[in-house]
Amino acid sequence: MLNNQCENFAAAVRAALPDIRLLVDEPMCRHTSFRIGGPADYLAIPQSEAQLITLLALGRRHDVPVTIVGNGSNLLVRDNGIRGLVIKMGGGLLDLSCENDRIKAGAGVALAAVAHFAAAHNLTGMEFAVGIPGSLGGAVFMNAGAYDGDMAAVVGRVSAITLAGEKKTFSREGMAFAYRHSCLQENECIVTSVDLWLRPGDAAAIRAKMDDYTERRLAKQPLQIPNAGSAFKRPPGQFAGALIEKAGLKGFSVGGAQVSEKHAGFIVNTGGATAQDVLQLIAAVQEKVFALANVKLEPEVRVLGE
Repeated sequence: MLNNQCENFAAAVRAALPDIRLLVDEPMCRHTSFRIGGPADYLAIPQSEAQLITLLALGRRHDVPVTIVGNGSNLLVRDNGIRGLVIKMGGGLLDLSCENDRIKAGAGVALAAVAHFAAAHNLTGMEFAVGIPGSLGGAVFMNAGAYDGDMAAVVGRVSAITLAGEKKTFSREGMAFAYRHSCLQENECIVTSVDLWLRPGDAAAIRAKMDDYTERRLAKQPLQIPNAGSAFKRPPGQFAGALIEKAGLKGFSVGGAQVSEKHAGFIVNTGGATAQDVLQLIAAVQEKVFALANVKLEPEVRVLGE
């Protein structure tokens, strides 16, 4: 961005939203679970739908590109960072309420927190999400799932804002959910809140299932090393991790990026990894698996920046 454009935009944000914290040249490695990523020109965390709408309007007015992220748990930001304004939804929009068997939650609420909230109200359906990192909005965006469930099974209605600042509501059917997909990936709408439709359940059974899923994750996944979750989508009828392990790639590394020695479906940052390291490792894994199994692995991680 040009200096004058930057200064005018920053001044406009601070004048319109004096309570919002606008970070300048903010390293995105601080906002991704990979701990990788160059600087964003600006980063802001809206605390309300009104603040979000104002930020979008100011971006349009000053011709500043806007990028939306959640908690950064499924995100790889390239090494030169992101130009313009990054709006981080994780950390804001944290409303959470329950009425009967329905939960209404802000897009910034941690997905695991929603799972625990549902359990506290003896509602079943969200147990699968207890160990999935990231925000609710991000989970809806990519139809996150694990074990016996995904967001498509529990979402009743989604409230969103277009980049033009228009409010929209999507039914479950209107979300066009599929494996790791929703219509939000095409229509550039920003989730602000989600209505979850759950079912009454047995408190002990809900907690037992959540404990089981948590123990399985701790035993099998490299949770103590920075990563972005599953590196690749599951090929039809197969498992990416098994294909990668069969190719002899467990522990294979490029720079500081490594195929996890604990679970081959994960790529971890062993220390000082760059985005380029990760991208080169992804390409090497894809090439080797395709050569051996004739399966093209599709990355699950979202790549942003330049």
